[in-house]
Amino acid sequence: MSMRDLKGSGRWWALAGCLLWLAFTFFPLYWVAITSFKSPLGVVGGPTYIPFVDFDPTLTAWSELLSGARGQFYNTFIASTIIGLSASVLATFIGSMAAYALVRFTFEVKLLSGIIFVVVAFGGYLLGRHVLGYGQAISLIYAFVAALALAIGSSRMKLPGPVLGNDDIVFWFVSQRMFPPIVAAFALFLMYTEMGKLGFKLVDTYTGLTFAYVAFSLPIVIWLMRDFFAALPVEVEEAAMVDNVPTWRIFFGIVLPMSKPGLIATFMITLAFVWNEFLFALFLTSSKWQTLPILVAGQNSQRGDEWWSISAAALVAIIPMVVMAGILSRLMRSGLLLGAIK
Repeated sequence: MSMRDLKGSGRWWALAGCLLWLAFTFFPLYWVAITSFKSPLGVVGGPTYIPFVDFDPTLTAWSELLSGARGQFYNTFIASTIIGLSASVLATFIGSMAAYALVRFTFEVKLLSGIIFVVVAFGGYLLGRHVLGYGQAISLIYAFVAALALAIGSSRMKLPGPVLGNDDIVFWFVSQRMFPPIVAAFALFLMYTEMGKLGFKLVDTYTGLTFAYVAFSLPIVIWLMRDFFAALPVEVEEAAMVDNVPTWRIFFGIVLPMSKPGLIATFMITLAFVWNEFLFALFLTSSKWQTLPILVAGQNSQRGDEWWSISAAALVAIIPMVVMAGILSRLMRSGLLLGAIK
């Protein structure tokens, strides 16, 4: 067998492997799609695969979902869209500024200042709560403000001990995603409840859930955008500095346009996390601002999980992300490759 024949057969084997993997990847989506058009008897009566051949399709699950019989579909979809887009935009914008600063500027944080912040924050809260008799929210606010002021002030002094640099700060941001989500969700619920007692309602509100998702998404945005910015040529920014262009104009007028593919990729990844997030929405909402994952999880009855309704609701949650990813696919690929270069 000649080398040309070997290469030709290798291409066919590669094509067969890709087609097999494509079928393996798309089969779950196909199964969800056909299940949403099955009747209850068609689901529990055994596996069927081809509409009009194995089973007669029906629109019962879709009519129940769209009519509101299976939950407030339109309100939930609008809430997911508004919260997902706004939280992703805010997280990408704020995280990009932080990532750019960590790439282009040198920061030094004294470890002792961090210890002072933790000690004053916890000690101040306990002092205000159990000694001075303040409420939980007031004690938390006072303790946080005092701890932050002392930490910033002490960082300007000559303190003993190690000094943390930019890489340590980035690791600290990323380490926030290592905590179990239940810890943060429960703590946020308690804090939001206490803030509600002061007149600032955050539970089951757009503001409360959006802030939670922004904080939840910032570590991944900073981590991704840091690599994107590090891959950009610094000579363009240095040329602008020679012309006395302000730093904020360099960032908004030069850096952000150059990193547009990376911004799109990071925005899409962040939106995917927020769109599919379940635990924060479960803890921090009750009715008005519930998101699509809560609607999907609620498609059951006394007889158990009703998979035809779950499949219809799941498709509604999947389709917008697939469409948006398809529209922005070229910019996403460019951005992901740009980050992979680093």
